[in-house]
Amino acid sequence: MNCYTHASTAAVGICAICQKAVCRDCVGRDAPRLACRSCVERGALMYGFEYKSTAAIGEWPLVHICMGIDPLTMRPRAAKGVVAIGNIAVGGLALGGLALGLVAIGGVSIGLACALGGAALGLGLSVGGLAFGSIAVGGLAIGLKYAIGGAAFGPSVIDGRGCDEAARDLWVRWLGTRSLPPPCTQNPFRLIQ
Repeated sequence: MNCYTHASTAAVGICAICQKAVCRDCVGRDAPRLACRSCVERGALMYGFEYKSTAAIGEWPLVHICMGIDPLTMRPRAAKGVVAIGNIAVGGLALGGLALGLVAIGGVSIGLACALGGAALGLGLSVGGLAFGSIAVGGLAIGLKYAIGGAAFGPSVIDGRGCDEAARDLWVRWLGTRSLPPPCTQNPFRLIQ
């Protein structure tokens, strides 16, 4: 195998970032992983940012913020703390692209008490484009007890097709208002007080 840039020179390895074969002259960095000179120059090896508070609860820092990649494994870093913020976040309050925690907010969020995100999965309240939980609110809501959304599935639902009395009562209790979504007010078989 020959170098990608110098076709007549034998390669010493493959760049961990762009996956191109490189010769000794094209190596920009060789530890912890081999990287070509062009990837190093354009900043592709930027390892990110990390902050850990000195205060901790058990072994978890009170606040852990980290982004970027781990220079040893070349994999995304994960923030783990009571409050965790990062591309991957695990904690009591987790904020990130992938968030796992008691309360999780992110692109994909998995939360025990509450999950908010594009795709939200939780045992308690889940709110998102795709929501699954005991109480699910979202575009596609699948609720174990209540589901409110454009398309809702569960024992008590409010969606584009209709409104269940138990879901209607939940809506009124949470929002403290009698203004209801159209399917709840247009049902000719329900007496509205």
